[in-house]
Amino acid sequence: MARIKIDLPASFSFQTQLPIRITDLNYGGHLGNDALLSLLHEARVQFLKEHGYTEMDFGGAGLIMADVGIVYKGEGFYGDVLTVQVQPTEFHKYGFDLVYRLANQDGKEIAHAKTGMLCFDYSTRKLQTIPPEALARLETKA
Repeated sequence: MARIKIDLPASFSFQTQLPIRITDLNYGGHLGNDALLSLLHEARVQFLKEHGYTEMDFGGAGLIMADVGIVYKGEGFYGDVLTVQVQPTEFHKYGFDLVYRLANQDGKEIAHAKTGMLCFDYSTRKLQTIPPEALARLETKA
């Protein structure tokens, strides 16, 4: 099986800090894969909030995650504070990708990730085109 490769952008327009909680650990004593996905979700919500959006109101559309890829680079442990950087990329008719870089307080990389986000009309349960105003706002950050 081919390994997943996530190309990181040269710069990131948003970052936040998230602690690893005791409930984020797995039986191996480090950050669990399920908890890492939850941290990505929290970072995405904060990223959207900074731009005046939510996942349920993205300029008149909802957002739904179509896919996710995670490349693990190192272990995270209880008490670590992760810097999560987020950058929108790969805009298209129905959405865009968000690329993430996670590193601990010492700068050690923990993971790279990508989520494919699609605009979704929750009332009709169908895809919709990305709202022009939302696209323009995020493209200025790309």
